[in-house]
Amino acid sequence: MGKNVYTSDVKWSVVGEKLEGKLTTKEIMEKYTIKNKASSSSEVEI
Repeated sequence: MGKNVYTSDVKWSVVGEKLEGKLTTKEIMEKYTIKNKASSSSEVEI
């Protein structure tokens, strides 16, 4: 079982989309195939 590594482009896209408020966390996770909610939430906490 390996750890997923997301590129900085993906991370910034997630942050941007979350801050715009157009997509929910679940929708963002599905769009970017993020399996763990903590992964997407931690990117926004910058």
